[in-house]
Amino acid sequence: MRWRVSSSLGSGRETPFKFGFGVLCVELLAVGPTPKRMCWTISWCPLVDNKLPEASGITMEVNGHYRPRREYNGRECNGVQPVNNFGDIDPWTAWAYKPRTVSLLLMGTCFLIWASGALDAERNFSVDRISSVKRGVFAMIAVFLAYSFLQAPSTVLIRPHPAIWRLVHGMTVVYLVALTFLLFQTRDDARQFMKYLHPDLGVELPERSYGTDCRIYVPDHPKSRFNNVYEILFDEFVIAHILGWWGKAIMIRNQPLLWVLSIGFELMELTFRHMLPNFNECWWDSIVLDILICNWFGIWAGMKTVRYFDGRTYEWVGLSRQPNIISKVKRTLGQFTPAQWDKDEWYPLLGPWRFIQVLSLCIVFMIVELNTFFLKFCLWIPPRNPLIVYRLVLWWLIAIPTIREYNTYLQDRKPVKKVGSFCWLSLAICILELLICIKFGHGLFPKPMPSWLIIFWTTAASLLMMFLLVWSWKIYRTMIRKRI
Repeated sequence: MRWRVSSSLGSGRETPFKFGFGVLCVELLAVGPTPKRMCWTISWCPLVDNKLPEASGITMEVNGHYRPRREYNGRECNGVQPVNNFGDIDPWTAWAYKPRTVSLLLMGTCFLIWASGALDAERNFSVDRISSVKRGVFAMIAVFLAYSFLQAPSTVLIRPHPAIWRLVHGMTVVYLVALTFLLFQTRDDARQFMKYLHPDLGVELPERSYGTDCRIYVPDHPKSRFNNVYEILFDEFVIAHILGWWGKAIMIRNQPLLWVLSIGFELMELTFRHMLPNFNECWWDSIVLDILICNWFGIWAGMKTVRYFDGRTYEWVGLSRQPNIISKVKRTLGQFTPAQWDKDEWYPLLGPWRFIQVLSLCIVFMIVELNTFFLKFCLWIPPRNPLIVYRLVLWWLIAIPTIREYNTYLQDRKPVKKVGSFCWLSLAICILELLICIKFGHGLFPKPMPSWLIIFWTTAASLLMMFLLVWSWKIYRTMIRKRI
């Protein structure tokens, strides 16, 4: 392959210049019946079989003006489709991808003038100090989220719109900063601070224990002989279990890894049951209801969803090209589905280092789930409080691009690489939540860890270290033999 520059003026003369890779075609053409006005047509394509492709691309006139071809679809070049971050932008929806940062800045300024009372000084004196501080904090967050929505760097996700994930990035940063502020408070001040987020908080709550009566059949119970089973089946955490594992299956897309997480979290509940009464469960609740029913159904439904999207053919057609109303509605709803479906290959047995990397992902997942219960206990947040739901939804939105970035990081073969922004933020938030639980948990857990648990986890860690050392030694010996 080589570069080639050719020019022609009526007579068809060509002057080739060969260098580099590919071809740059420059054609000087006469316009009109008499050659009073000339224009150039410039294009670049790789040569195929030393043949010159058709010139296309930018048309430049001699007066300095140029007329680029306005196409929403990327033009193919010898069968090679250029990469477009937004895919095929339909003319009907092209307005959503045009930057309007200045217009939105002016609109935001007008809103701030109205909300802050900048032009109405008398109204400011009628607002108490607490309300003024709360409004100022919320306005500060709103301004930062608006900046993230408009100007933050785009992520790896483009559906339903890249700005949505820029907004999620901004919300993640706000949550990170809020956790940093909370970390520097005392436990009592942090509990009272939660009242500003929800008026029902700041009150000590009794923890519910699920393992006080583990009998399946209770013949003398006035309501039902299977009342213990009914109370757990209709608990609010049952739906949370199923939906949570469905979402994890969609994100991780690896069934063995999901089962490791499922069994691992039950081991975490067994490990910390002496600290949180909420983890004190009956054996049939932990093994049968959690692992074999709720978690299994969530993983099964999630993997069914993964196979459905994996088997689809992703040929998106613009909204304006849909033949009828039903097709337009389907295409609009399809905007909230992935633009393409990537197969995440984790390969935990590829080597010791890959095993540690995948194991680290599982550990972070379990720490995030444990933080939910410990934060709830330390900050006196009831299970049905909307703040719990908001945090879980935010973590789910954060985890979607985080898993994509981390899997891309593992599959990248570059010698020097770094994790994505969402990976960094996720790890930072996980660490801050853990530090808050450790700081605010001093004195709240008087019961020591049972000795058999210490022996169990010490033995498990020792066996894991021995396994990794033996594995690494075998790989090292194999490499030495190949060199010899």
